[in-house]
Amino acid sequence: MTRVLILGGGGMVGQKLAAKLEAEAPDEFDLTLHDIAFPEGGPGTDRRVGNLANPAEVAALAAERFDLIYFLASIVSGEAEVDFDKGWQTNLWPMWGFLEGLRAQHRATGGAYVPKVVFTSSIAVFGGPYPDKIDDDFLQSPQTSYGAQKAACELLIQDFSRKGFIDGMSLRLPTICVRPGKPNMAASSFFSGIIREPLNGQRAMLPVPDTVRHWHASPRAAAGFLAHAATLDTERLEGRRALNLPGLSCTVAEQIEALRAAAGNDAVALIDPQPDPHIAKIVEGWPRDFAPDRAKSLGFVAETSFDEIVAIYMAEDMPKA
Repeated sequence: MTRVLILGGGGMVGQKLAAKLEAEAPDEFDLTLHDIAFPEGGPGTDRRVGNLANPAEVAALAAERFDLIYFLASIVSGEAEVDFDKGWQTNLWPMWGFLEGLRAQHRATGGAYVPKVVFTSSIAVFGGPYPDKIDDDFLQSPQTSYGAQKAACELLIQDFSRKGFIDGMSLRLPTICVRPGKPNMAASSFFSGIIREPLNGQRAMLPVPDTVRHWHASPRAAAGFLAHAATLDTERLEGRRALNLPGLSCTVAEQIEALRAAAGNDAVALIDPQPDPHIAKIVEGWPRDFAPDRAKSLGFVAETSFDEIVAIYMAEDMPKA
């Protein structure tokens, strides 16, 4: 049985991943979830409440020598931008400490222990000016602290893998939409909010023009990306251990039309345009479209229409009346 550790296992993507692994291969995975808090119910019987800012806790987790490690733990983009110190202390240094812990275990076993590590990176590692579509050779040039933190973690994964301490890869997730639950401090939160809130009969703020274009995938796709990464022979990455993942490029106006098709004009009327220059400036620096040929050739898949993304939220995450 594969022993799996999901760091950030209490978050939305971590919970989706754990539920997928439990449902599809209950006899194959022994799951441990770690986070600062967990929702009521949900997947995972071995839930560890803790904080990766504690070096002793990080070292203890590494010493358990899990076979497969998902590193999902981080604070979101808006919070990392507002609180510079917290962003770096949360989004970079725990990664360094955990990888050092894994390296210590690698050495203690004479090099026999080489865990697979899958890190959730972000399209925020890129910065403009952008081509019409970002291909697999486009350079990293983050224009936010969050993007810089994710890029730094990618480099750590790359180098620790090159040295043979781990077998790692970084998945540059699209913006995950439609996220269930309440809004968070992510600058991208409104992309979900303008769909989720109206579908639940609540008003939603739109802080940017409806001409804004962005790159999306559903929570279902995110869990699928992570599960698929665990099965991938990383030799196929040919030393380039970060991947741009598939997604869907659409404008906010196209999102709204998908909402209209699913729930009618009354739902659309609940969206309130309220320009926010701070959010608009952050979003302006984000990539809008990709040509993720490497990931597609390796078997990663996502939605092809925003109507499909809305339908997934309504079927899987929308609160039942």
